[in-house]
Order: sequence, then structure tokens, then C-alpha cells
Amino acid sequence: MISIIIPTLNEETVLEKTLLSLKKLTNYDYEIIISDGKSTDKTIEIAKKYNCKIVEYKDPARQTIGQGRNLGAKVASGEYFIFIDADVVIPDINNFFTKAMDLFKKRKNLVGLTVMLKVFPEMATLSDKLFFAMANFNHRLFNNILHTGSASGEFQMIRADIFKQINGYNEKLPVGEDNEIFSRLNRLGQTYADQSLYILHTSRRAHKIGWPKLILSWILNAIYVQFLKRSYHSEWKPIR
Repeated sequence: MISIIIPTLNEETVLEKTLLSLKKLTNYDYEIIISDGKSTDKTIEIAKKYNCKIVEYKDPARQTIGQGRNLGAKVASGEYFIFIDADVVIPDINNFFTKAMDLFKKRKNLVGLTVMLKVFPEMATLSDKLFFAMANFNHRLFNNILHTGSASGEFQMIRADIFKQINGYNEKLPVGEDNEIFSRLNRLGQTYADQSLYILHTSRRAHKIGWPKLILSWILNAIYVQFLKRSYHSEWKPIR
């Protein structure tokens, strides 16, 4: 049993495509959990259409992505938690998860898995291809060679028992919670970036604010999380 957890906030333009791709999974028992941060569009309506399990954030303060992922994990029943963004599609999904599960079976110490990131071909720019190639290289370097942990929030697969043992994502981090959790996972086992598996996404943040600004944000937040245990940004504004 695997639990696919998707944090959402006003994702009506992309969510249905993601859910349609997930519904092609037939090799494993699975559940799709939508952890919603008070959407005001048709996000919840779309989630209900595809029989997703829905959990809604109720507090008045704005939810962090870490809170959204943790809230979804609290109602999850799978042995593996898969965290993806609402604009992610997994090509050839049955073969994808067959390979992913085999990795966990063969590597007994494996606690967290990430994969390569690609932009939808019809949306991909030359800059997307260049900078995501660099990001994918970094994930392989920090997980497979240096063993310090690194992963982006577009796809993270984590053993449920280990996720609970480390109390999930750091909810105080508005940015960088994805890399930070893989750093903590490395203290209990191995994290791995598989270069034969990949997901597709929109790269909407880079397209909206530009790659130079996004890369600077990544660097600043990585430094702050590493040395000051907090994010550089106090808020990670949604891009829709």
C-alpha cells in the first residue's frame, strides 16, 4: 500500500491532469490524499471527482508546505509516503513504481528516494533543461556520493515508519523543508536519487519570476536552513 500525498492551494488548473495520471496506477494498492490549504477555487471539487481522501487545513494563519504534507501524512495508511506537487505527472507510472519499489526491496537501508526532474516538453525552455540538469546532478551528488541528502518537493518517496520516527517535515520552514527532511533522513539510513526515473512538471515558478531570481532564492534558503536552522524567506508565495 502506498499513499500519494499532494498539498494544494488553488490548483484547479493543474490538479486534474495530475490525478488522471495517478489513476493509471494498477500494480499497487494506493490512496491519493489531497491536503488542502483553504483553496477558494475548484480544487476540492476536482479532488472529490477522483475519489481522493481530503484533509483541509483550518487554522487562520497561512499553512506552510511542510504543514500541508504532514497533515496529509497523518491520515495516510500506506507503508510508503509519496509526496508530489499538484502539477506533477509520472510517465509510465506502473513501470515507475515497480522500479521504485524494487529499489527499496534491494537496498534494505534505503529510507528516502527522489528522482530526476523534467519540465513538460511543450513547456520546457533551454534554461529549464540546463538548470534542472544541474539540480538533478546536485541530487545525485548529495544523496548517492556525499550522503548528506538533497531532494526537491516535486517528488519524494519515504518509508512511512521512518517518516513518523523523524516527525515528518519541519513545519516552521516556509522554504527548504524538502531538502531539510532528506538531510535528517540520512541520519537513519540511505537516501538515493535514481537517474533512470523521472517526473514531469510545469516549472511555473521559474517561468513566472525568472531563473536568476529563483536560483538566488534557492541558494539563500539553503544557506539559512543549513547554518541558521530557518528559511531566508518568511513566506513562499504561491505561483498560479
